[in-house]
Amino acid sequence: VAMSHWAGLLSTAAKVNLLVLVVSVVFSWSSRSDRVPEFALTKIEESDIKGDSGKEPITEDDADPEDLEVFYPTHQWQTIRPGQAVPAGSHVRLNLQTGDREAKLPDSENGKSDTREERRRKRLGKVDVDSSSFTSQELKKALAKMKESEKAERKAHEEEVRKKFRPIEQLKEEFEKLNVKMETDYEIMVKLIGKFNSSVSTLDEKVAALYDLEYYVHQVDNAKDFLSMGGLQLVIDGLNSTEAVLKEHAAFVLGAALSSNPKVQIEAIEGGALQKLLVILATEQPLAVKKKALFALSSMLRHFPYAQQQFLKLGGLQVLRSLFRQKGMETLHVRVVTLLYDLIVEKMLLEDSQHGDQMEEKIQQYRQVKLVPAVVEQDWCVVVSNLLAMPEHDTREKVLKTVGVLMAFCKERYRGDQALSTTLSLLRSEYEELAAEEQREGDKDGYFKELLGSVNTIIQEL
Repeated sequence: VAMSHWAGLLSTAAKVNLLVLVVSVVFSWSSRSDRVPEFALTKIEESDIKGDSGKEPITEDDADPEDLEVFYPTHQWQTIRPGQAVPAGSHVRLNLQTGDREAKLPDSENGKSDTREERRRKRLGKVDVDSSSFTSQELKKALAKMKESEKAERKAHEEEVRKKFRPIEQLKEEFEKLNVKMETDYEIMVKLIGKFNSSVSTLDEKVAALYDLEYYVHQVDNAKDFLSMGGLQLVIDGLNSTEAVLKEHAAFVLGAALSSNPKVQIEAIEGGALQKLLVILATEQPLAVKKKALFALSSMLRHFPYAQQQFLKLGGLQVLRSLFRQKGMETLHVRVVTLLYDLIVEKMLLEDSQHGDQMEEKIQQYRQVKLVPAVVEQDWCVVVSNLLAMPEHDTREKVLKTVGVLMAFCKERYRGDQALSTTLSLLRSEYEELAAEEQREGDKDGYFKELLGSVNTIIQEL
């Protein structure tokens, strides 16, 4: 029985010895790592380690906190008495010979223990935080250098900002200057009209005033203001000037003000502008003057049937016909043909449109304009078709369109015109070749193919 009892104790002791050995190795490894050592200590104290008597030893959790006695470990193994609190990070083992628990300070990697300050430095890294490393004077100097460095960086940044942005005082001055220059269009036109009408203004100053006015009166509202302030009548009177350059720019301003502005159109024709423009076109004048006068006449006649009617009564078509007999006016020929084309098509489109009360009234006004009969009577059919001999493709395009419109009224005249037949044949050959070249280059619906279509249409109708 005694042998059996000791064998059981030995077996129990062997088991305890094996368990303590495993726990000791685990805690020894945990203390070497940089992880929190308190966790290892807690695990050791909470382990289920029993003595020879089979009872659990007293731990800090079991003892009264007031009765706890602190254990001060050294680098040598010391016995832990019941009730003593073991500091965190200590190495703990069970002495198998005596059955007592023992503890000591952990060894560092170089064989020496780490003090609390050394462990704190390891956690902080390689930064030297020892307050004794610097004197107060050295710290003051370092702080002063830091302030100087910050001040230099701030100054460099401010200098960079100054280069990019202008100071507020300069901006204020510029805004004040802009506010002085910011005038309304109305105020500007008043000044320009005053300069043009002033007896003390030079010829160049008057021309400059008219040049600037042309820019402003393009706008419909500005043109109405120009009318209300008396500027329109001054410009119409300027058409009688003995200075060709004043006539030219006066007609230029008048044409700009008349464009798509019915109110100004009515005031202009009542102010005698139509008669003055026809006089300029009928008499000997420089090309530049007649060009601007024709521009003003076109602006007055478009979409204004009453002006068209007065134009025919005053012999306007004969005046335009005379331009084809004057030398040096070739550049005006296409402009005249384009005007006739626009007036004829304008009337045709209106008659084909949906009729309303207002539209019916306008149609009645257009019916009083006998433009096409006058064109046929004055033999404009041949005058227009003769322009097909001109070399410019753009000119031919506009003439072909006009001939196509006149075809319904000039067909008999065109059928007896051998020169027109020859010209159309030559044009067809030329545009067939050009259209084929366009097609070879990948342009199936090109410009020359369109012109060829217009030529073929006229030939077929003839």
